[in-house]
This record gives sequence, structure tokens and C-alpha cells, in this order.
Amino acid sequence: MLACSLRRGALTAAALLIALPSAFAQDVGLVEKKVFSMPSYTTAGGKTIRDVKVGWEAYGTLNATRDNVIIVPHFFTGNSHAAGKYKAEDAAPGYWNAIIGPGKPIDTDKFYVVSVDSLVNLNTKDPNTTTTGPATINPETGKPYGMSFPIVTFRDFVNVQKALLDSLGVRKVHAAVGASMGALQSIEWASAYPDFVDRLVPVLGAGEASAWVIGKLHLWADPILMDPNWSNGDYYGKAEPTAGLALALKLVTLDAQHWDWADKAFGRKWADAAKDPAAAFENKYQIQQVLDNAGNARARASDANSFLYLVKANHLFVAGHMASLEEGLAKIRAKTLFLPAKGDLLIAPGYAHKAVEILKKQGKSAEVIEIGGDRGHLDGLFAIGTVGEPLRRFLAN
Repeated sequence: MLACSLRRGALTAAALLIALPSAFAQDVGLVEKKVFSMPSYTTAGGKTIRDVKVGWEAYGTLNATRDNVIIVPHFFTGNSHAAGKYKAEDAAPGYWNAIIGPGKPIDTDKFYVVSVDSLVNLNTKDPNTTTTGPATINPETGKPYGMSFPIVTFRDFVNVQKALLDSLGVRKVHAAVGASMGALQSIEWASAYPDFVDRLVPVLGAGEASAWVIGKLHLWADPILMDPNWSNGDYYGKAEPTAGLALALKLVTLDAQHWDWADKAFGRKWADAAKDPAAAFENKYQIQQVLDNAGNARARASDANSFLYLVKANHLFVAGHMASLEEGLAKIRAKTLFLPAKGDLLIAPGYAHKAVEILKKQGKSAEVIEIGGDRGHLDGLFAIGTVGEPLRRFLAN
């Protein structure tokens, strides 16, 4: 559902080698990050947030009838940078560069692809991310909201995205396509705006947050809550709960993987060939060091309170913001293609099959194609090219 902490650098580059684009496929090239503003927004829970700002980017061209849009919500630790580069010298392109671009499965010669930074986005210290959340200055107090920021849900994420599309004069969404937390937002799109969304592609998705996922995310949040520097969310301008946040992101990183990847990539190698783990407590295995490095690196660009708000939003998810999964899915009219990862240990593919079974019983068009690979949940990013052609056909029909 949720997270892909190792999406940058060499791992992202390796993922792109797995992709199988058309021989005529091209990259989208350089892209521009824009900012969408709303004077105020009232949440699904009835709370008003003033001066809402979110970042967004787009690839392709909006057609004259303004109905060729594909909305791509992002995953838990991500932002709206789904394809292309901001600068030619950037180390890696956006996370789904393998499938978004001219001639690629999400073909920007045909579609106008839009991605938006979520509310309460984790990456508050990243200059390429714009979000409104607990780290934002409250106009009424002149101080960061902290934990006084209203609880927000995926309906709120989607409503802000819808406001952006409305401002562009968009009349129809050809498809909502997202990975992990983006898959859940895509499902919310199709349930919240059934007459607006023609096709739905949840990658690594489920129709609700299961007890398993709720429990997993509860464990992710605990290190932050237990860090004395968290101080009930009142840490801005003081020592931040960096240790708790880094540990939380280490858990996210490992839970998004599969043991096959860990065994193949690291086995029982030592972090330092000269330091036997049996000789001292501080001597580590290589996988320990990699997890430490990943958690610490992500923590430097992230906000602990925002992490907690994202956990809450995921906990609260049921399709359509309804009381039950069946009620939420009943609202969907879009043709649906679930793309779960066969080895996903976080959102097992059985959840996608369950949703498709319900949709079919309700008389809807729905199917499942599983993504192979040894990266677990992360196969929805790193192996997405292997289902590129089925995705292309689904979007074309």
C-alpha cells in the first residue's frame, strides 16, 4: 500500500532495465514542477484549511475536448515526479518513467498525464515537493500546524486533485492509474467520481485497508511516537524526532521488499569485510547497513508528523469513503484492471482478486494480471514494464 523508499539512485536505474517498452518509445524529456493553489479547502471531516498548495506536473498535451487525461496519484513515500527529469543532469528520472512517455504504455502522444503531490506529503524538505500538511505554517497562528492539522483522508487527496483538473477545464478522466497508496487513491477516484472516470488501474491495490495493513502501519508509526523528540508533534524549530523517523523508514523499506531480493542481493555478507559481526555488537551485516543508510537518507528529507498523517489516511481507507468494501466498490462504473505483485508481502495479491470478485458479482468489467519478480511490493515499480503491453491494450479499449 504504501511505500517505496529505495526508488532513487542505482535501484531506480536498475528498475528501468527491467522495463520492456516499445521499440519506438521515448522519454518525456525535461518536465516542469508547477504549484496549484486553493484559497481554502473543506475536508471530508468538515474542517477548513486555508491557503492550500500542492505541487503537480504533467506530460503530454491536453486535447481540445479535454477528455484524454490520465491521473497518476503517487505512493506513500513518493511525490508527483512520475516521469522525465527536471534537469538533464538528474541522476534518475521519475519513478514510472518506464511506462510513461511517447510510445510507452501510458502514451503521452495520446494522453495528458497528470500527477499531484498529496496533502500531508512526506517529503517536506524536498524542494521539488509542494504540499500542505502539519509542517505548513498555519495562517491563523504564524506557526506550523503540527498535530492541530485536520485529519485528512484519500477522499481529500482526490478532491484536491479534482479541483486542479477542474481548473484546467478537464471534462473526463480516461483512466486513474496509481501504485500502492496511489492505487488506493485511484480506487477512491473511481468511487468518488464514477461518471468522471472511465478506466481504473490499481497497481498493488486493494479496495480497503485490511487488518494486516493497519497493523503493519501501526508498527511503522510507533518509532516516531516513542521518540522523545516527537513531543506530541511540537518539534518544529527544535530537535526533531529524526531517530524515530529513520527507524520508521527502515521498516517501510524492508516491508516493501521480498526475502528473495534480500537473499540474492546480500545473503550473509558483512557490511565491512574486516569486521566480523560475531566479534562486536556494532559490527553489522550488509543488509543492516543498507537499511540504516536508506532510513537515514529518507529521514533527512521527510517530516515525522506528515508520516503519521499518511499512516492515518491509509488506515481510514475504504473505497468510496463508505462503511463497507462492497458499498464502496458498488459506486465504481469504470472498467477495472488490477495489477498486483505476485510476491507482495504487504498487500498480497489476494486482496486484488477479492475486489475483482466483488466487482464482477456487481456486474462490472474487472480483471487481474499479476506482476512477477523478486522485489515484493516494489515490483509495482521495478517490474512494471513486464505488464506494459496488457496495460497499453487496456487503456486503448
